[in-house]
Amino acid sequence: MKRSVDGAGSHAAFRPTCINPGPQPPMPPTLVALAPTRTPAPLIASALFLSESGVGFDDGAAFLDRLTPGEAARLREAGRSLSLVPGQSVFEQGEPHAGIFLIEEGRVRVFYTGPSGRQITLAYWTPGHFIGCPSLTGGGSHQWSGQAIEPCRVLALSAATLRNLVRQMPNFALCLIEALEAKGRCYTAMAQMLGTRSVIERLAQLLLTLGDLYGRREGAAVVIERRITHDEIAALVGSTRQWVTMMLRRFQQEGVVAVDKACIRLTRPSRLQDIVQGES
Repeated sequence: MKRSVDGAGSHAAFRPTCINPGPQPPMPPTLVALAPTRTPAPLIASALFLSESGVGFDDGAAFLDRLTPGEAARLREAGRSLSLVPGQSVFEQGEPHAGIFLIEEGRVRVFYTGPSGRQITLAYWTPGHFIGCPSLTGGGSHQWSGQAIEPCRVLALSAATLRNLVRQMPNFALCLIEALEAKGRCYTAMAQMLGTRSVIERLAQLLLTLGDLYGRREGAAVVIERRITHDEIAALVGSTRQWVTMMLRRFQQEGVVAVDKACIRLTRPSRLQDIVQGES
C-alpha cells in the first residue's frame, strides 16, 4: 500500500468555428478512464517541476492574455472541450500526435515511462498551461504521457486547427512562441537538476520548493499542509519509493523534518539548504 502524508488539503461542447481547418485527424483515442488506485493528493496550487529555483513555475500560464476578447473567442470556438475524471489519460506516450490541449480547469501530471515501466514525473500542470508539446502541428508521436489527477476540463486544438489559427491570428502565434519558451525553461531546469545534482540534493530541493510554494512559517520551521505520497516524491526526484521512505526516516531522526498525518514540518530548513549546496 502506498504511504502518504495526509494534510489539509462544464462547459457545453463548442459550436463549429468560422475558421475552417478542413478535414482533421481525430484526437487521441486514449481518452478513456483509468481506475485510479486512490484519491489523488491535493498537492498543487501552481505548476510544479524539479528546479533549483523556487520561482517561475507558472511562467507561461498566462500565455493567452495578449489575445483580444474576439481572438480568445475564436480560439475557444476552434477547439473541442473535453471533460476528464481523475486517472483519465489526456494523451499517451507513443501514440500519434494530433494536437495540443489547453488546461482550463484541474491539474494534469505529465510523465515519462521507461522500458522497465519506471516513471518519472516531468511536471504537474495547472490551468492556463498547455500540454501535448513538443510537436504542435502534428506528425510523430507523443514523447510522454499526460493524465488528469483531479476532475479536469481541457480545450483540444487539433494540428490542422493550430496551423490555421497561426496563419489567421499572428497574435496567437506570438502567444505560442512565449509558451514554448516557458516550456523550454521548465525542462531545461529539470534536466540540469537530474544531470548535476545527487538524488539527496534533489530531495532536499523539492522539500524546500514545497515549503516555498505551500508552506507557512512557525518560528524557524516551515509547515507544509499538503499531502504527497512517497511514490509521488520518488517520481519527481528520479528515485524509488523505498529510498524516499528511508531518507525521510533519516531526516526525521536527525531532526530535519517531522512527518505526521497532518503535515510535513521542515524543522531545520537550513540543513536542507546545506544539503542542496552539497554539504551533506
